[in-house]
Amino acid sequence: MPCFSLTQMKTTDVENELLNLEKEFTAAIVRNDPEAIGRCVTDDWIIINADGGIIDRERFLGVIKSGTLTHEMMESDDIRLCVYGDSAVLSAVTRTKGKFMGQEFTTHERATDFFVKFDGQWRCVLTQLTPFTKK
Repeated sequence: MPCFSLTQMKTTDVENELLNLEKEFTAAIVRNDPEAIGRCVTDDWIIINADGGIIDRERFLGVIKSGTLTHEMMESDDIRLCVYGDSAVLSAVTRTKGKFMGQEFTTHERATDFFVKFDGQWRCVLTQLTPFTKK
């Protein structure tokens, strides 16, 4: 299947399924719902954060569950999706707003999610965050 951006009009069922999963994933993060987030990712999911560090699933879900990390907004545009059989890469320009350890934060990043289909279900296995630098 070819890669496409959301500015293109026609999408396949697989692409729609992945776009819907990404929407569910984002909504779960904004709701600060660790159980729903957990359903969107694999047990070995990791985030490579904007500083190059690795955050594993257990740590991320733990800070969400404890309230140490909360999100109040997450918006994406310039979404691009490439499907390769039972794997897919989705990238978008993402803006977030929330609190970490009581301190407000905002981000402007290119977020890339790598999805794999296991037992008929798509799940995210890796998220890579790349910040935009101010010029």
